[in-house]
Amino acid sequence: MPTLQFKGKNIIWNHHLSIPYHTLDEVEKLHFQPDASAGSATGNLIIEGDNLLALKALLPQYTGKIKCIYIDPPYNTGNEGWVYNDNVNSPMIKDWLGKEVGTDCLVRHDKWLCMMVPRLKLLRDLLADDGAIFISIDDNEQHILRMVMDEIFGEENFITNIIWQKKFSPQNDAKYFSDTHDFIICYAKKKINETNSNGWLVNLLPRTEQMDERYSNPDNDPRGSWTSGDCSVKTYSADYDYIITTPSGKKVSPPNGACWRFSKQKFDELVNDNRIWFGDSGNNVPRYKRFLSEVQQGLVPGTIWSHQEVGHNQQAKQDLKLLFKDEFPFDSPKPVSLIKRILFLAVDKNDIILDSFAGSGTTMHAVMDLNKEDGGNRKCILIQMTEATDAEPKKNICKDITRERVKRAIEKYDYDSGFQYLKVGIPIDAETLLSGDLPTYKQFAEYVYYLCTGESLKDKKSINEKSFFVGDTGNSIIYLVYKQNFEELTRMALNLTLAEKITAEHPKKRIVVYAPACFLEEDYMTEKGIDYVGIPYNLFQRSEV
Repeated sequence: MPTLQFKGKNIIWNHHLSIPYHTLDEVEKLHFQPDASAGSATGNLIIEGDNLLALKALLPQYTGKIKCIYIDPPYNTGNEGWVYNDNVNSPMIKDWLGKEVGTDCLVRHDKWLCMMVPRLKLLRDLLADDGAIFISIDDNEQHILRMVMDEIFGEENFITNIIWQKKFSPQNDAKYFSDTHDFIICYAKKKINETNSNGWLVNLLPRTEQMDERYSNPDNDPRGSWTSGDCSVKTYSADYDYIITTPSGKKVSPPNGACWRFSKQKFDELVNDNRIWFGDSGNNVPRYKRFLSEVQQGLVPGTIWSHQEVGHNQQAKQDLKLLFKDEFPFDSPKPVSLIKRILFLAVDKNDIILDSFAGSGTTMHAVMDLNKEDGGNRKCILIQMTEATDAEPKKNICKDITRERVKRAIEKYDYDSGFQYLKVGIPIDAETLLSGDLPTYKQFAEYVYYLCTGESLKDKKSINEKSFFVGDTGNSIIYLVYKQNFEELTRMALNLTLAEKITAEHPKKRIVVYAPACFLEEDYMTEKGIDYVGIPYNLFQRSEV
């Protein structure tokens, strides 16, 4: 398979692996109806911070659990004021930091790819095996995005390239062609094929009233409404060329050069089953009856989405105007109806959706609207940076636009939902732990479980800070000897008393213990089936559980 080469590729291709895990800290004053006291809520999260750090922080809890990802990354037109901010350990890339990527930047495509690749790799890790990702993009990077997606997700998992009519009227001042569309690229995590039957499967679109209007029941057939189709075909076969006698006695032959669709025997069977219609008078050319009850009750989606179906840019702005009135806080939102179409095709009623370039928060708005419409219980995670600068140090898109839009939508449309507001916190790494800036026990426990197993902890209620129990997996038990207090932590260790208690509670189990120190002999641990992992220095050592 051809691969795409760009400046910095060899540097950033595995950059996501070097990103430390971070805590996700609650900002309680910015929660909105976060629990069941407000209704059936929630599980929805709005996360403030760099989306690369936030995606890595989500891995311990959400690896392989996201059913649908929708992102609307910078289109890299050179007019967005986009700045490269990933602090990669490379002189070339460090030279890019803080510099706005304009149309005159000769490496703007390289910078865009260096930004996107580590995020796409983490998004793939978060995506469920039966999940799909949808990415809005325009002509600036569409062809490049396709190539890098082929490398990361696999060329075999490409689903389609949707064309969305974003404008309803042409631009007559355009120099060459009026730009009236954008793309939405879709890849599955695992595409269903001959060797894989457990991948992503698209939902069918509902039939519209207009589609059903052409069905009627003029002969009161007990099988219900029907429409009729031609009984002839153009591909000629002499065996299917015969004369039909209508109920009125009229003789009918197929059109010149054609023949009937059915053999004479099959046609007679259809007549006896009242599936051939000769008109009210019994004198018409025969037509085959197709019953509405036998029609597939869903439609395979097409790849051209008109603005009448899913909205357009002006509709998106109107969606925001209804919530912010005279204000207009965001330049390029997407219409709620567009995201609802994606959700309808991609997820079921209890799935999780992620948008890591959340912008004005359209995705969570669409999730809540669809839940209200069909009684679903979908959950949504939004990630958005503050985009503060030296010139605007107090700028916070996530709090003032993303969160505010979702809050106002809940209030205006009476959605039975809410959200928690989180911020990307401290890194969970040796340097941070040794400095005394410590995560909570629960945050660290979820992290070490993921580190040990490569999976998220399903039963978070199992975490017990008093006994140091984290969880189990297969035949293994995981413990974390830890306190969110640096002075106490320096005196903590896996000792004989704790080891005897643990082994008595879990006989014949393999036991993995994360602790600052260990006072046990190697022979004793081998005999008892105990594996010790030191923190912080062995923090990134994964045990084979």
